[in-house]
Amino acid sequence: MRMPLIAGNWKMNGSLTLIEQFGEAFAAAELSSSVEVALLPPFPYLPAAQAALGATPVVLGAQTLNPAHSGAHTGEVSGRMLKEFGVEYALVGHSERRQLYREADEAVYDRLLAALSADIRPILCVGETLEERDAGRTRDVVLRQVGHVMARLDPQQRTRVTIAYEPVWAIGSGRTATPEQAQEVLAAIREYQAGFDRELAAGLRLLYGGSMNAGNAAELLSQPDIDGGLVGGASLKVDDFIAICQSAG
Repeated sequence: MRMPLIAGNWKMNGSLTLIEQFGEAFAAAELSSSVEVALLPPFPYLPAAQAALGATPVVLGAQTLNPAHSGAHTGEVSGRMLKEFGVEYALVGHSERRQLYREADEAVYDRLLAALSADIRPILCVGETLEERDAGRTRDVVLRQVGHVMARLDPQQRTRVTIAYEPVWAIGSGRTATPEQAQEVLAAIREYQAGFDRELAAGLRLLYGGSMNAGNAAELLSQPDIDGGLVGGASLKVDDFIAICQSAG
């Protein structure tokens, strides 16, 4: 059975005060042990988050990482460095990284390999733009992004990957894919993976990202192929994020 994962991506937001509030709230929250929760704050807040959340079931994640382990990469952070702060997950291929920082499929693949090498579980983000959806290309775009990475991994590596479907047109827009739209795409991803290994596909954890909030989480998470959420704006609100986590349990 796939354990739901709720991952909160703070993007370039947050503060030390908010970290403290989250630590206190999650220490007191009633969460199901059958749901995994990850918080992905900006890099500078990882030490504070490690301390504040240490007594809670929340694990830490990173929003990106450099493909190299070390070297002349000014301003970058490696997977080995992240691991020293207890990071368990790392996003690769988030649409903002693809669009704003021109990370192409090959760069996403390199980062995913770097995460695996550092014993960090990658969350591979895939999704289509509004133009691509309107052109009827959603399935082609998403499966191309998935295939560029997953088709090149060995079976053991694939078991470490979580895939998050985040329609670009729904991120931060307040618009959300309907549960049926999200389910259709995630079912196609699982079907694609079944071409490699049906048992692996059955256990592959698939998330939905794109304006998931406390009001729509339960309905989205009720879909058979949605195993959790990659939460953006709502993950900055303590009560809302806890409510989403409880919806998954």
